[in-house]
Amino acid sequence: MDKHFISIHVNGKTETLKVEPWVSLLDALRDQLNLTGTKKGCDHGQCGACTVLADGKRINACLTFAIMYDKANITTIEGFGTKQLHPLQQAFLDHDAFQCGYCTPGQICSAAGMLQEGHAHTKDDIRELMSGNLCRCGAYTNIVKAIVDVKEGKYGSI
Repeated sequence: MDKHFISIHVNGKTETLKVEPWVSLLDALRDQLNLTGTKKGCDHGQCGACTVLADGKRINACLTFAIMYDKANITTIEGFGTKQLHPLQQAFLDHDAFQCGYCTPGQICSAAGMLQEGHAHTKDDIRELMSGNLCRCGAYTNIVKAIVDVKEGKYGSI
């Protein structure tokens, strides 16, 4: 089958990729652009390790084809905190909201998207809206604390 050329804007930079129709956005980011911060966890959309922002909305990059995002704006963890740490990154550090760190890129991308959505009003809302991002180390309590502090503006505006 023929490969297709797509143009995506990743972390503020336009990239042209040549992909087969079945290549996931996750594999295109990791294999062609060497953006390995986005993790391959379950490869079935169940763990959230591959979460990125597509046009500001959080998506599981393993469940979508790269060709679906021709002309889209994609933000991966590498697009956060390029000159200084993003408020979520700093809050995760301050609250020890990670242990092994494998899920952290997806957690941060998901948290940023969730906060932009504007539906998280309580800790229970945050827990529910972040439930698609698993942490095998069990850092959930600290992840919620970090997100609450960012939501309340303790780290500036995002």
